[in-house]
Amino acid sequence: MKFVDSASIRIEAGKGGGGCLGFRREKYIPDGGPDGGDGGDGGHVYFLGQEGLNTLSEFRFNRLFRAKNGQPGQGQNKRGKSADHLVVEIPLGTKIYDLETDELIGEMIENGQKILVAKGGFHGLGNTRFKSSINRAPRKTTPGSPGEVREIGLEMSVMADIGLLGMPNAGKSSLIRQISSARPKVADYPFTTLHPSLGVVSYYDEHIVMADIPGLIEDASEGVGLGFEFLKHLSRAKVLLHILDVLPADASDPVKNFLTIENELAKYDKALASKPRLLAINKMDLLPEDERVEITEKIIKAIKYRGEVFYISALNGLGCKDLIKGMFKMTKENEE
Repeated sequence: MKFVDSASIRIEAGKGGGGCLGFRREKYIPDGGPDGGDGGDGGHVYFLGQEGLNTLSEFRFNRLFRAKNGQPGQGQNKRGKSADHLVVEIPLGTKIYDLETDELIGEMIENGQKILVAKGGFHGLGNTRFKSSINRAPRKTTPGSPGEVREIGLEMSVMADIGLLGMPNAGKSSLIRQISSARPKVADYPFTTLHPSLGVVSYYDEHIVMADIPGLIEDASEGVGLGFEFLKHLSRAKVLLHILDVLPADASDPVKNFLTIENELAKYDKALASKPRLLAINKMDLLPEDERVEITEKIIKAIKYRGEVFYISALNGLGCKDLIKGMFKMTKENEE
């Protein structure tokens, strides 16, 4: 399914039912008096956080969500039935905006969380409400008030424990295939990942979620390439895992590639750039065993990286068990 991370929809709450103009009419009871009942309230519109949803694709074609109106009042002081509320399920990690005012209405964080986005109209009053000592036969009623109508913007950020960083073809998709059951597309050309994919990584009876986003290139923070659209997804990750290709197929410099990614993060969001970081140097299987230490030490020294480094091959699984342990350890250390 295609990943859609933003959508605009129209929300219409229900109108309140009108009050009834009625008088009691029974045999042997003259001048029975007013008996018009109130109407029912219109339905509210709520958003409900639903675990397991990972796309806003449903809202690409279904853009109108309308709650039902309250029923009008009836004679014999019968009140109209209030409408059921409309509940719209959305993925966790979705921010909800009022497009007319740019107001952030709320953010869906927890499974089962409910956010009221449009209030239904108040019920109208029947003529019984207006009876008094000086007005025994009132003919006044009130209509129900209209429900709220709002143009809503939805913006979803992938919720993941680990966010993958790296240049195109650094091996991010291969890694997520190696250590999880996710099956993102893998090929020998750039930008095979066109939308974020999630993978669940298990370690004994514990689980963490890893997000693979499209590869970043220089000036991605300014809209170049595919990375700009998805950089915001990394903001929700607890830990960033930078995948560095030790032997790029395009003969580019691994040091320059690393610094390019780090620079783009800093330009996009300094808070994002300061997130806890792990470094995995990938494609170690392509280096001669007797040269691996020398080559990787030069790279680490040149990029001035002081954190924990893992030496892996996403293709054959070399070093991936140690990397998984490191990811779980750092995720636990950075739990909110």
